[in-house]
Amino acid sequence: FWLKFGRIAWPSARGPQPPPAASKDMERPRHTIVLVQFSQNKNSRSYIDYESISQALDGICQLYEQGLKVMNPSLKNITYDISDLYNYVDNLGDLCCLVYNAQSNSYIPHNKEWIKARVFEHLKKQAIM
Repeated sequence: FWLKFGRIAWPSARGPQPPPAASKDMERPRHTIVLVQFSQNKNSRSYIDYESISQALDGICQLYEQGLKVMNPSLKNITYDISDLYNYVDNLGDLCCLVYNAQSNSYIPHNKEWIKARVFEHLKKQAIM
């Protein structure tokens, strides 16, 4: 994936959220922008864009895994469970996904709770495959 740094408008994704999407919704390619603030410092803001929700969820997991590798450089194998990933998401300064909606020709913001629910569905689906 491509990590892009720069100043961006930081929408509030804490407002009302649309009803949870069905699993098949994640399979359709819908451009998704992940906005992340790694700490409380506003200068730690960045964004990453993906061609689909599924790729964005993989990208969020990869951010966590890269952080684990940096914190544990001597370990060859690192394991974690979903609660560790949830803690990572909760401890980020901010995190939201902007998912493109073709019908309204706009991006719909989704907060950390939406992301955690979708990551869980996504990883569960991968474990079954």
